Amino acid sequence: MDTTRTPPAATTSPGEHPVPSTRRRPPAGRRAGLGRYGEDLAERYLRERGLEILERNWRCEHGEIDIVARDGDCLVVCEVKTRSGTSFGEPVEAVTVTKALRLRRLAAAYVRAHGPHPPVVRIDVVGVLARPGEPPRLRHVRGVGG
Repeated sequence: MDTTRTPPAATTSPGEHPVPSTRRRPPAGRRAGLGRYGEDLAERYLRERGLEILERNWRCEHGEIDIVARDGDCLVVCEVKTRSGTSFGEPVEAVTVTKALRLRRLAAAYVRAHGPHPPVVRIDVVGVLARPGEPPRLRHVRGVGG
């Protein structure tokens, strides 16, 4: 596992300045539906790449893991971020160092709850960009927040 990688950071080009959006967030039901859609796409994507999906939306008192999978001898804890646009950055940019550390703690809780320790635990992020009227785009970042 590459422990030197950090989660992708949001960047702006020289001369660009972030401007607060005046757009309102979509209703919670629509956001939840978009999130489920992204998780469904991410699950299919991971399966097609040979990962065995163990669980979806595993919860404990510390939070939730979107997808738990096995990649050979590696336990993969996968955060899925789905967006309908990039006004707030690419979906994977939403996973900060703090979020990656929280995912690491959730991975440890999952291992404690499910028995024998796997040789390697990896934290992945799948970003899904689902713009209306366009085919969705996925970006898979392996081993974030080492």
